[in-house]
Amino acid sequence: MKPNAEKSRATVLSQGVWIVPVFAAIGAVAGWLVKLLANWLVTLRWAPMKGPAELLNSIPEPWLTVIGVTAGALLGLLVAFIALHEALTVRVSDTRVTLTIRDETRDLRRADIGAVFLDGKFLVLLGHRTEETAREPSDLDRAALAAAFTAHGYHWVPEDPHKADFRLWVPDTPGLPVGANALLSARAQAMRKPGTEGDVRALREELNGLGLAVRDEKKRQYWRLPAPDAA
Repeated sequence: MKPNAEKSRATVLSQGVWIVPVFAAIGAVAGWLVKLLANWLVTLRWAPMKGPAELLNSIPEPWLTVIGVTAGALLGLLVAFIALHEALTVRVSDTRVTLTIRDETRDLRRADIGAVFLDGKFLVLLGHRTEETAREPSDLDRAALAAAFTAHGYHWVPEDPHKADFRLWVPDTPGLPVGANALLSARAQAMRKPGTEGDVRALREELNGLGLAVRDEKKRQYWRLPAPDAA
């Protein structure tokens, strides 16, 4: 996850491809352990999954080991490529920031960015009215991110300067922009369902468009409006 300088003097940070061989090796070891587990289960009078274990154990060696290790390595490769696809790539230049994740790209002008920081596992970009212009999940190294943004003249801060302003959302919270409660309610429902990450993300962007910053903790939504002195 080291920054790479490009001819255009931009800095690009992305998940290192080292995870591919590492995940493949982990998968191979897991496949070998499954073989050992199958060998142990068939020796028991009763055990869960004993039928599949007996089926696996019926494969003669060395084919059982070869199949187990190969299948595990392939599964590890699949997980690694999914992780790379899901990982955030950040391109920082003197004039703009480009964020790419899950084949989606957002391009933000330097002039529209007031501050940048990591909030837990999220990279957050604030506008000059303290509104959140981007909040993306990130496993990139904090020091590398700080160095990249600072080198290009952005205002990097060690933590969210407005964290204390967030309030827990409950249905029909008063004082929110028109339509915000409905969006937060829809987002709360989406957060409880598997496979709806895209909807949760899209609803956050709708709320950002209303000027509402949203952060999540343990399936609960917290919100804040732009700072009064910046409005």
